[in-house]
Order: sequence, then C-alpha cells, then structure tokens
Amino acid sequence: MSFSELISPLIGRLALAWFFLSEVYSLARDWDGQVALLTFANLPAAPLLLALALLAMSLGGLSLLLGFHARHGAVLLFGFTVVATVLMHDYWHLKDAGARAADYEIFARNIAISGGLLMIVGMGAGPFALDNSGQKKKR
Repeated sequence: MSFSELISPLIGRLALAWFFLSEVYSLARDWDGQVALLTFANLPAAPLLLALALLAMSLGGLSLLLGFHARHGAVLLFGFTVVATVLMHDYWHLKDAGARAADYEIFARNIAISGGLLMIVGMGAGPFALDNSGQKKKR
C-alpha cells in the first residue's frame, strides 16, 4: 500500500471533521441568530431543530475525527447535509441574481461535501482509524 493510500483517508476524514466541528462551534455561539434564520426559513420548532443539527454534526464529526464507526458517522452527516442544504439553500426560489449565485455556491459546496462523505461510507475510514485498530495488517 502506497503512502498516499495510507495517509489520504486520514487527512480527508480530518478535513471533514474539522468542517463539521468548527460549524458546531460557530452555530452554537450564535444560537439566537441561527434560531432566527431557521424561523425565517419557515422551519417549525427552530430551537429543537438547531439542537438536533448540532447533535448530529457533533456526533458525526467526532466519529470522523476518531475513525470510530466512521461509516455510520458519515451516513449521519450525509443525510443531515443533504436535508439541510435543500431546506436552507433553495437557490432556485431566489429572484435576485447575486443572492441566487451566492446561495448556489453554498449548495454546490455542500453537495460536494456530501460526495466526500459517501466516499467514507463506501471505502471506510482508512488504516489510521479506531475502526481498524484491532485488525492485523495484510501482507
């Protein structure tokens, strides 16, 4: 197994974990603003939805960070990301071209992140993960 095959899954997992965990921190620090944003998007029970989102992103992010049940964490984050993206970044409804373009950029970024999460679902956490700590090396 080449060096890139060994290290790439780890770096990819860490990058995705950083993205989600830093978002948890940012969203939690602006609780009231995020509840207002969810309310403005006509989503019911905004505080509960935000709490569930932070929980999903925290659990999924930690799962990726540690490589512990990484496939489950990636599925959780994939589902959350797709649902949140469609609900919060429906750029196709925006009339203003600038706002539509900006929201499309966020939509496209989130779909790309979802693709990376599916790679973890399909290929696993890689060799440097708690999921693989008890396995013997293949020769």
